[in-house]
Amino acid sequence: MTAIPQGRTRAATLVSAMCALVVTGTGLLGCSSGDPDAGTNGVGKLPADKIQSRTRTAAKSASAVRLSGTVVSNGATYTLDMRLKDDGGSGSVTSKNGTFRLLRVGEHLFLKADAAFWKHEDGERGGAGSAAAASKLEGKYVKVPSGDPAYQRFSGFTDKDLLLDGLLTLHGALATGGRQEQDGVRTVRITGDKGSGGTLDVSLEGVPYPLRLVRAGNAGTLRLSDWGKDFALKEPSKQETVDYGKQLPSS
Repeated sequence: MTAIPQGRTRAATLVSAMCALVVTGTGLLGCSSGDPDAGTNGVGKLPADKIQSRTRTAAKSASAVRLSGTVVSNGATYTLDMRLKDDGGSGSVTSKNGTFRLLRVGEHLFLKADAAFWKHEDGERGGAGSAAAASKLEGKYVKVPSGDPAYQRFSGFTDKDLLLDGLLTLHGALATGGRQEQDGVRTVRITGDKGSGGTLDVSLEGVPYPLRLVRAGNAGTLRLSDWGKDFALKEPSKQETVDYGKQLPSS
């Protein structure tokens, strides 16, 4: 039996070590057998309906998430940047009427916006659009009464479970749509109705969280990140807050 030269043995060991590092460290498969699921969480091998079920379960179980991107609803386009968890959320929403901030802690919802927003809001309610009244609200957190129509309209943006249940639904026949990458993380794409019913990119690394959603009917694109990453959530101080009691001001 011919002895293997020591230098060749060391070279083979080095190559094996480098391949292991490439696979586990960067997700590249150049040294592997070509299996696209090597080093993944395995959901890429599942049928599309099973992938959707797994990712919905993962999302529902997460303690927190950040949603950023656009949502089209009832003909209006909103740009969101919201951080959400089970007991509330905070962030910004931009519409054609400007940008406003939302903060919900438990059942208490607060809204902060500029004077132009409040004048528009007042006009929708049939008020006179008083510039003086709007200026008093500018830059303040206004506590939104639970019985006010604005509470239902805006609180949904701060409700993690409600948003995810509504967003993570693809329409039509489900199918897998190949492998993608989001911010350096390998993903598998599932589609509804060949893409016209929406697409969802699911992480192939670690927990199978949804990372990117394109909604059906060109209804917006959202990035989902910071899964399970906690953040501070507390009510604004009394000095920062205006409380109008049972109904927001109209004129």
